[in-house]
Amino acid sequence: MSLDYFHPVVNDWFHKTFASATEVQRQSWPAIKRHQATLIAAPTGSGKTLAAFLSAIDDLVRDGMGAPLPDETFVLYVSPLKALSNDIQKNLQQPLNGIRDMLLESGLPDICIRALVRTGDTPQAERNQMRRKPPHILVTTPESLYILLTSESGRKILSTVRTVIVDEIHALAANKRGAHLALSLQRLDALCACKATRIGLSATQKPITRIAEFLTGKSADQCQIIDTGHTRERDLALELTSSPLQAVMPNEVWDEIYDRLTQLIDEHKTTLIFVNTRRLAERAAHNLADRIGDTLVTAHHGSLSREHRLHAEQQLKAGKLKPAIAANAGLEDAAEVHRQIDNAEIAGKVVLLCNN
Repeated sequence: MSLDYFHPVVNDWFHKTFASATEVQRQSWPAIKRHQATLIAAPTGSGKTLAAFLSAIDDLVRDGMGAPLPDETFVLYVSPLKALSNDIQKNLQQPLNGIRDMLLESGLPDICIRALVRTGDTPQAERNQMRRKPPHILVTTPESLYILLTSESGRKILSTVRTVIVDEIHALAANKRGAHLALSLQRLDALCACKATRIGLSATQKPITRIAEFLTGKSADQCQIIDTGHTRERDLALELTSSPLQAVMPNEVWDEIYDRLTQLIDEHKTTLIFVNTRRLAERAAHNLADRIGDTLVTAHHGSLSREHRLHAEQQLKAGKLKPAIAANAGLEDAAEVHRQIDNAEIAGKVVLLCNN
């Protein structure tokens, strides 16, 4: 299949890297290249993220042919999850480096497209560097986008944005974070000389027309909806201890719980244990480490260092952890780790352990 709407070098890189375009890519690229607001609903692993990014990368390649790209931000990627933001920045390097190599091999101008992450975990030195030399692609979260919009330097960085990609849009549309993001997107429109093209991504969207309205801030008729999603099979079970549950459970009941968790861990390649307090995450990790070994289990929550959390996510994605125990009040950190498993297509078990 020839991707006629892409530059020949981008086209060649794609066909060198992939056997063919996926269905969601074939359907979405024409709309995105027309700079039309596009909402993509497709399963994990269907190539929807590349569908959103490749068109924007192609625009930057074309711009860079005539003159070096200015130090300005053209693409804004917004994710509700810090871990997903880090993962996207890492995965962006494959197409960016691959296309740059093919440009050099073809004797065409060298085009260096920079992508950087700006979240609450970003060190101050990197933030200062971003102000001095803005990236062409900025990866961030709704909260960090809001902070950027409140500062003069942040508004200057964002004033040149042409494309906004909102990932996991279903996780934002129905809550306060989504209302907050909707306001930030309207502020971004007022800031930019031309309104940015909005692209929404998610595997799960219902009702999809309402999500389209959230993405555009207008009628769903002004959004091209690409829906190749599917319904996953669920294996859901509720398990209770043989001993009666109490407000304060004795140690023998907890031993029964940890023994059952150990059994589930042994039966699966990877296990996610969601808990509702950080203290319980640490306690569960300690008790399971006594049973399966401390190198095969880790806790993951917002009070841990950025380095620890990134290491845990990388180990989990590489299949080197048996269970990961994640916690905070809204279980967002658990969702971050779950996304890592989902991206890596690791067969796993998910357990919700609550202690109220």
